Amino acid sequence: MNAPVPHQTLVTPEKPKALASGQFKVTARGVDVYYGDKQAIKSLSIDIPDRSVSAFIGPSGCGKSTFLRCINRMNDTIPTCRVTGLIDVDKHDIYDPKIDVVQLRAKVGMVFQKPNPFPKSIYENVAYGPRIHGLAAGKTELDTIVEQSLRKAGLWEEAKDRLAQPGTGLSGGQQQRLCIARAIAVNPEVILMDEPCSALDPIATARIEELIDELRQNYCIVIVTHSMQQAARVSQLTAFFHLGTLVEYGDTDEMFTAPQEKRTQDYITGRFG
Repeated sequence: MNAPVPHQTLVTPEKPKALASGQFKVTARGVDVYYGDKQAIKSLSIDIPDRSVSAFIGPSGCGKSTFLRCINRMNDTIPTCRVTGLIDVDKHDIYDPKIDVVQLRAKVGMVFQKPNPFPKSIYENVAYGPRIHGLAAGKTELDTIVEQSLRKAGLWEEAKDRLAQPGTGLSGGQQQRLCIARAIAVNPEVILMDEPCSALDPIATARIEELIDELRQNYCIVIVTHSMQQAARVSQLTAFFHLGTLVEYGDTDEMFTAPQEKRTQDYITGRFG
């Protein structure tokens, strides 16, 4: 890791309303990401506020999922990947060698494109994280965490009578909500979602979008989506990526009605991408 890049104010033509409070959960400065000799992210700087949904949009291969995975160091699992620059969560450099990556990934949870429940019961899927992180003193406390997490994920009423059944037996939309409950169960502060609805039908997608809107009251949520309609529905802030560069970042309503950059306008109107 290179020497930290000094903090600086993110420059935008007009400061987005959602950024005006200055309560940033995630801050990146001068981030470059390489896969071997290929540069996937180029000098990226961004401020992501707490208790809001930020959507990353852009064509395939533009770097949005790569940067998402940087925020909880999932890219550490790729031997050829190298990340330089500064990424802070709560003003702590997450690439500091002293950082416990396991604890970081509990604080910064991840929901993947395809639902991936463990080959365990519904109960054990949710209880697994709190158990290994020592968040429950006993079974009664663990039961409470499981119920609260499933309630927050909007799955309790559907699952409460089948907690001992395999999580893989749920429908696709229910499995994705189970994965969200699993992420919530370890008391995260940030939830990263990499195209969480791409494998779901429209009804399941609508339920996940409602859930995202509910969860943003308590969490910082960052979502990668190929659906501009979804970004417009669920997010307060939108970041447009192109060829590894963050082209534009601002209030979602303004981004979709009056983008500052021609490349953003061209992408939103379907001229490329």
